[in-house]
Formats: sequence, C-alpha cells, structure tokens
Amino acid sequence: MSWWNAPHLYMVLVGLAGIVVWHVIPRRLSTTRLIVQIAFFLTMSVLLLDRAVIPYEPTRGNETTAGAILVGSAKVLWWVHLAWALIGFVRIYLVFERKPREARLLQDLVVGIVYVGMLLCILAFVFGAPVGTLIATSGVFAIILGLALQNTLGDVFSGIALNLGRPYVLGDWIVLSDGTEGRVVETNWRSTHLLTLAHNVVALPNSFLAKLGLTNVSSPEESHGLSVTIRLAPTRMPALVADVMNAALQSSNIILKEPPPVVAIKGLDATAIEVDLFFRVANVGQRIPATNEIFDLVYRHSKSTGLRLATPPSSSILMSDLPSDTANFPQVTPIKLINAIPIFSALTDSEKEALATTVTVRTYRKGDIIVRQGEMLPSLMIVRKGIIVRERGEDAHPQEVGHLAPGDFFGETGLLAGIGETSTLRAFSHVVIYEIDQQSFASLLLDRPEMAEDVAAVLAARMSSSNPSGIAGQPHTNSKFALLKAMRTVFSRRSVPVRLNASGQGAQEGIKP
Repeated sequence: MSWWNAPHLYMVLVGLAGIVVWHVIPRRLSTTRLIVQIAFFLTMSVLLLDRAVIPYEPTRGNETTAGAILVGSAKVLWWVHLAWALIGFVRIYLVFERKPREARLLQDLVVGIVYVGMLLCILAFVFGAPVGTLIATSGVFAIILGLALQNTLGDVFSGIALNLGRPYVLGDWIVLSDGTEGRVVETNWRSTHLLTLAHNVVALPNSFLAKLGLTNVSSPEESHGLSVTIRLAPTRMPALVADVMNAALQSSNIILKEPPPVVAIKGLDATAIEVDLFFRVANVGQRIPATNEIFDLVYRHSKSTGLRLATPPSSSILMSDLPSDTANFPQVTPIKLINAIPIFSALTDSEKEALATTVTVRTYRKGDIIVRQGEMLPSLMIVRKGIIVRERGEDAHPQEVGHLAPGDFFGETGLLAGIGETSTLRAFSHVVIYEIDQQSFASLLLDRPEMAEDVAAVLAARMSSSNPSGIAGQPHTNSKFALLKAMRTVFSRRSVPVRLNASGQGAQEGIKP
C-alpha cells in the first residue's frame, strides 16, 4: 500500500496541523488556543472513529507496516491533543479564578500528572508495553532518586503545604520571626522570593520558610498599624500633653484618619511623661515617611505650645538643673520662623530682622475660613499655633487634601506672584498666624533686584514639588522665568492693599523679633 493512498494519512496530517496552529497562536491568547485545540481534538476523534480506530485499545496486528505506523502516529497525536486540551482547561480555570500562586505550583503539578498519564497511555495502547511491570520497576529508581534529592523534595512538599495553607499570596508583605521582611514576588517549587525595602530579592527555601513563624502585614487588608513613643518633660498636665499629641496626629498628611489615631499615656514619673502614639498607614511602604512626619509634627506642636522633650533616662542631667517655669523656655518668635522659610534664605540677617518687625498677629477660631480656593492672599501667613485644613471642592461637600501645622506657611504665591490659592484653608482648631504683608516685602525686592531671581527659583521648586492644580481662569505658572515676570508685575505696584478674610479674630499688633 502506498503511503499517499493510506486512509489514515489524513488523520496524521490533521494532528500535525493542530500542533503547528497551536504553536502559531500567541500564549497570551489562552482561550483561543484552547478552542482551537478542542476543535482539532474533536476532528481527530471523528476521523479515528470513522476508520474504526479505538485510541484506548491496543493496535491490532492485521495492518501492514505502513498502516501500522500511520495508525500508531494517529493514536499518539490523539493522546497529545487530549493532554493539551486538559491542560488548557486547567490553565483557563485558574486564570478565571484568579489564583496566581496556583498558576505556578498547582498548574505545574497537574500538567506533570497529565503528561505522565499521556506517556503511560501511549506506551500501553500504541506500543503495547506492560505498563504495570514498568511502574513496579520504576519504583526502585524513585526510591534512589528520592534519597539523592531529599532536600529538594523537602522544599517541594513544603511549597505544596504553603500553597494549600495559603498564609500569603503574591504581593503580600510578610515579616519572618528572624527579622527578614519583604513583599512576595514569586513562589516556585523550591523557594519563595521576597523583595526587601532595599530592593534586593531574597530567595528563601520553602522548607526553611515552613519552619519559621511569619506575620502577614498585608492581611486582612493593606493598612498597617504603627506606634511611636514620646517622652516629654512633666511641666504640664498629662491631659494637655495628650491634647498636643493628638493635634500632632490630626495634622498629619500621611496617616489614615479612619480608624482614628490614639494617644495613650504610658507612664508618669518625676523625669518624664511617656506617651504612645498609635496610628495606621495605607500600606507598609509608608511606614518610614509616616514615622518621620509624626516625629516632625510632635516637635513642632510641642515647641509651639511650650512643651519640652524629656532628657533620656540614662542622662546625668537632673530635673532640678532644668527650668521648671515654661515661661523661661525659648519662645517661637517671628524671626525664628522667617529663618526657617526657604523663600527668605536669600535675605541677610539684618533684612530678616527688619522684616520681622513688620509682622502682625492674627487669630482664628475653630471652623473659620481663612481663605477660599482661588482667592489671592497678598500676605505671607506663617502658622504659629494650631492646625489648618486644606480643602477642595464645593462648600457643601469639601474634600480634605492636606493639613498645615506650626511652622508651615501659605500665601507666598499671592505675595510674590499674584497667584490665587489652590485650596480653601479652614481653621481645624484655634489658630495663631504671623502675617507679613506685601508692602513690607516689596521694598526688599525693589532695592535688590538680583534677589528676585533667587526667590523665584525657590518658589518655582516649591510649586513644582507640591504640584498644585490650576484654578479656573488662572494660568498655571511654576517656571522660574514665568514667576519672575509675575513678581515684577506684582511689585511694580508699590501701593497694593493688604487683603485678608474678615473672619480673622483678635487684634493685629506689631511683634518685635
């Protein structure tokens, strides 16, 4: 019989065509590959049954050599297509269920079982090999191989146990009992890979990981709880200390406000009031920025209210050596705040002192609107005490976008460039503000034109880092040259009236540096 006239040739060609098409379709189109694979499998099944070829029965001996080869090849291809169809079902199921860890471990296990079963079926039904004897013989080699790969197999079965127990999934941040921590970026048969804060990948054997206790800080949610301990000198009542610490937490722009942060007085003795601050952050990656911000806010609020940090327990300084009256503590004066503001770094000491003599004080009650979004403040406002909330949106449903704490300032864009505020500022608590009007600062820029370029550069960097959103009808100018041009335009008008919202409470009085 000629090869080209053999009736089983078409079955072999269909099987080979299915293999070619399966490899041509990209891997990302897994559903399309599965549908094509099923179509070729069903086509081959119809052709085999039409020729009375049963793929799961041994080949009969009444075929010629060419016919036996073609029938055997058709059976092998049929089993291959069946295995690929089953594997496609497994992969599609796991993708639909969105189980990424199983996609690496369970899929590999199922695929391995399918391929081993396919190989045994081909040996039994195509070549007529005694599969039972082969399995019994292979058991001896399995024992020898298991002893040689004892550690590797330990990692494999530990990986399966971790996979079934699901103490973590890809993307979770875990902390081990030995101090190792990182985000799970990969799990395979032998090891689990963690991406640490230093952006190094640590590969931990699964057997080692299974023996250690671990804490999953990403479960049941991504938010992470933190605490810091503050020691303050016992010069004020503990209730007042707790209020100041709570104000520091409320003025944070990083920590979560729900659940609300908690202030707990941990201890009290003759040397210190020890306070624990408990708060949460959105994810573990914000731990360091949030902790740094809290320490900074605690320092600023403590300094603005006259609280003093306690000496370390091991310090040789005695409480009797320290001033007991808070009135003797260094006060936060306008000159100190001016020295801390970057836009005034180009001024000399004498110019800063002269500017400080023009400072006035404004006070606001809780809930007062200091300035509305889009309005221009031709004065520099420095927060002396209290918390200010930045809000955007409609008055009925404003959205908080940040907070200002003691030492922060605003109004510099209106003072220097005539640009309106990008948000509404509202007093969250009783607020004391130092104000420097435009007329006081104008003489400095007009007398020293070269200083305007330095101030414009600092202001441009500040506006770029804060990335303010534009106000309707107002151009977004944050380049040095655009700001310099705006400053020259603003300060060319020497008699610009000072504008401030009428809700400011209390008298205005000159403050000496």
